[in-house]
Amino acid sequence: MTETTNTGRTRLSRPLVLQAAVALADEDGLEGFSMRRLAQELGVVPMALYKHVANKDELLDGMVDIVFGEIESPSIDADWRSAMRRRAISARDALKRHSWAIGLMETRNPGPANLENHNAVMGCLREAGFTFQTAIHAYSVQDAYIYGFALQEKTLGFDTPGDAGKAAQRRARAIGALNAYPYLVEIATKLPEAGYDNAVEFAWGLDLILDGLERRRTSRR
Repeated sequence: MTETTNTGRTRLSRPLVLQAAVALADEDGLEGFSMRRLAQELGVVPMALYKHVANKDELLDGMVDIVFGEIESPSIDADWRSAMRRRAISARDALKRHSWAIGLMETRNPGPANLENHNAVMGCLREAGFTFQTAIHAYSVQDAYIYGFALQEKTLGFDTPGDAGKAAQRRARAIGALNAYPYLVEIATKLPEAGYDNAVEFAWGLDLILDGLERRRTSRR
């Protein structure tokens, strides 16, 4: 909720500006995002924003940090595998809400939530018994999977389990004869019935990674 002054103008604060910016990016993406557009949403002149953020880059830094704040940080005291699984699912959920942040999560100047989450991930892995180098590998492969899956999910745009099958059938009809590609025919034939659930697919791949990391963690002992 926005506050107003006695003159009816919006009373700005840095958190309000950042939250409004996130909401605007959620609605319209970053393609048409600008300080002027944000100012219009808040009912102020653009210069009023610069009392709270120095420039658009600082605004984006703060917006990304809000997204990091929505991702569950793993606890050092928890079972590492369960903690990492919850963190990964939480990250995917956050990126579904804020798809504009895909590709920006590791490229902006880190804020408090960003730093806390990164520190918690490394702490959880190290305290679980991963060597430093293996913890780095484990962190890297998890984030590559999370961010890569989020990008694919955004690009493909399958909202329901039935969407992938329908897309496969449309492509098959557009291509025409697929006799030389029997396994693509199988996809177009069976996927509509089997379905493709993004959440299920994400969890399947995530568990595969975590299982492999557990074997690597215990093999050093």
